[in-house]
Amino acid sequence: MRNKECIAMLLAGGQGSRLYLLTQQIAKPAVSFGGKYKIIDFPLSNCINSGIDTVGVMTQYQPLMLNEYIGNGQPWDLDRTYGGVMILQPYQASKKADWYKGTANAIYQNLNFIDKYDPEYVLVLSGDHIYKMDYRAMLDFHIKNNSDCTIAVIKVPQEEASRFGILSLRPDMSISEFQEKPKNPKSTMASMGVYIFSKEKLKKYLIMDEENENSSKDFGKDVIPAMFNSGERMFAYKFEGYWKDVGTIESLWEANMDLLGDKPEFNLHDSRSRISSRNYADPPHYVGFDAVIQNSIITEGCEIKGTVINSVISEGVFVDSGAVIKDSVIMRNCIINKNVVINYSIIDSNTVVGSNTIIGEEKESSSGITLIENHLIIPSNMKIPSDVMVDSKYISKNTGAKE
Repeated sequence: MRNKECIAMLLAGGQGSRLYLLTQQIAKPAVSFGGKYKIIDFPLSNCINSGIDTVGVMTQYQPLMLNEYIGNGQPWDLDRTYGGVMILQPYQASKKADWYKGTANAIYQNLNFIDKYDPEYVLVLSGDHIYKMDYRAMLDFHIKNNSDCTIAVIKVPQEEASRFGILSLRPDMSISEFQEKPKNPKSTMASMGVYIFSKEKLKKYLIMDEENENSSKDFGKDVIPAMFNSGERMFAYKFEGYWKDVGTIESLWEANMDLLGDKPEFNLHDSRSRISSRNYADPPHYVGFDAVIQNSIITEGCEIKGTVINSVISEGVFVDSGAVIKDSVIMRNCIINKNVVINYSIIDSNTVVGSNTIIGEEKESSSGITLIENHLIIPSNMKIPSDVMVDSKYISKNTGAKE
């Protein structure tokens, strides 16, 4: 078999602790987004849209749903006889078995997968970002500059720069300085967590990093600085499109809201860069006579009899008459009963909201997003304030009901 020019290694094992209730039972890349998608749909679709047909997906935390969702890769045209998509979980080797200890260690443990296809270049991706990107253009840039490592960067506001790995650049886009989450950033060019390495350099520095007992086994903290300090050729590829790290409740809500409007910040409907998903074959959605829908996404299988404004509604959701949903994200198969009011909230899958219940407050007066756990039954006539996380314990405490 001939070798692949470039393969992708997709890091999808993150716990996503800042998404709280949404990731208690699933990995962060399996979280729902935009009504019919999951976060991992974006890097997988970007790969096949960029002509990269071999993807290793490293899972670890709560992998069952993610593994089942990816399956043989058919929805993304990644069901190939040579290449395609493969789930790579920690396994017992001849010497020892160990969990992935960091992003770099996860790929180190799968060097045999890389060697199997013997690529010239390796694309390293995170499974928790929302964006559309042509990796082929970045690869061409990497090759043109004879780079050992190319890092995709995006300009961020000065006040947010300390959250990211920050790069200072020369006029030719070569990297003159790298700071990992600096308190006083010298630049606003932030790493997107998208890297292209020449394979031999990647292997060299992963092996060195594994042998370093003081390393945290992380690309941003260890591997990238080690390459920079050794004088390797490192360049930044500037990305101009939409990109969002959806690692917090607020950023996940914001990214969903960015889909709405006549001119959305992020356009899911551009057929030139289609995002594929393993969406269930639900029937078309139904809109009742008295329903009101404004500036919202309504997915297949929904039945809307009430009012939905500036919201994203996933497949199979039922909204009864008199219910009003504003500025919210409702995930799969929820039931919203009569006269419910929901404001500025995220409600996870398969939750039932009893009639006359009020959840959250208007965005203008709210101090934060209300988050509702999956598979909950919320009693009728309940009032849930803004900026709280609601699970079975919260329901029990506030109603006297048993968990």
